[in-house]
Amino acid sequence: MRSIWLALAVALNGQDFSKIQVEKCSAGHRFAEGAVWSRDGYLIFSDVPNNRMAKFVPGKGTETFRDNTNGANGNAFDAQGRLYTCETRTRRVVRQKKDGPLEVVAEKFEGKRLNAPNDIVVRKDGNVYFTDPAFGIQSDQRDLDFHGIYHVSPKGVLELVARWKTRPNGIALSPNGRVLYVSNSDERSIRAFDLAGDGKASNERALIEKIPGPPDGLKADEKGNLYVTARGVFVYDAKGQQLHHIELSERAANLAFGDPDFQTLYITAQTSVYRIRMDVKGAVQY
Repeated sequence: MRSIWLALAVALNGQDFSKIQVEKCSAGHRFAEGAVWSRDGYLIFSDVPNNRMAKFVPGKGTETFRDNTNGANGNAFDAQGRLYTCETRTRRVVRQKKDGPLEVVAEKFEGKRLNAPNDIVVRKDGNVYFTDPAFGIQSDQRDLDFHGIYHVSPKGVLELVARWKTRPNGIALSPNGRVLYVSNSDERSIRAFDLAGDGKASNERALIEKIPGPPDGLKADEKGNLYVTARGVFVYDAKGQQLHHIELSERAANLAFGDPDFQTLYITAQTSVYRIRMDVKGAVQY
């Protein structure tokens, strides 16, 4: 009976976790974060303490993508190929076209500076969502008396999605872009919001609770399963039921699906980047 149930679970969720192999593909970083795959054929990620963004090219290795990044953390691409980055030191979100200047997307809410934008995602239609917690010294320097989740419309209008006393961290979208997922590091939970066609969020609710370790970045695959970084990577179905736990020798911080077919899971974990070849594709919004 158990073997039948496992076979059914694999068929429904698209991944046989008994066959996965974890490979270290980049090392020597201080704290790797903010992974995102470029359609030009490489992985971009942030090395936050070193104030740089790196580029990993399969078959070639890792090189510097950008220096003096103002504490770059989370990254995301939009459907136009523009790269969005959360700058924790300047407390803003910026955007860049290929070889173009940085444009400020958000830096103040109601006249006050943001805390320290952390992670970001962009829907296919150009709606942007990001988290704005304050960790460590950031808490002593903040102007806002809450930790926020924000929405930026395609026209550039900034609005508050949620005002939390606890700290939001990672952020992701469902494959159809109708559900927004946010990790709550203090509550060790994943919260979900429904998204309307115009990008407005509603119906906040708890989806996953009691995650082992504070959750950080998260991503969805094409089946709607969620991959949550914490003490390794925890995999849940769209209803919040745990499917698997991927163990790592370092604490995972963020992750992204990549390679030309978006069927390799890249995981940033403190000093290293790992990758796993999957049976399922990632949910891609760009």
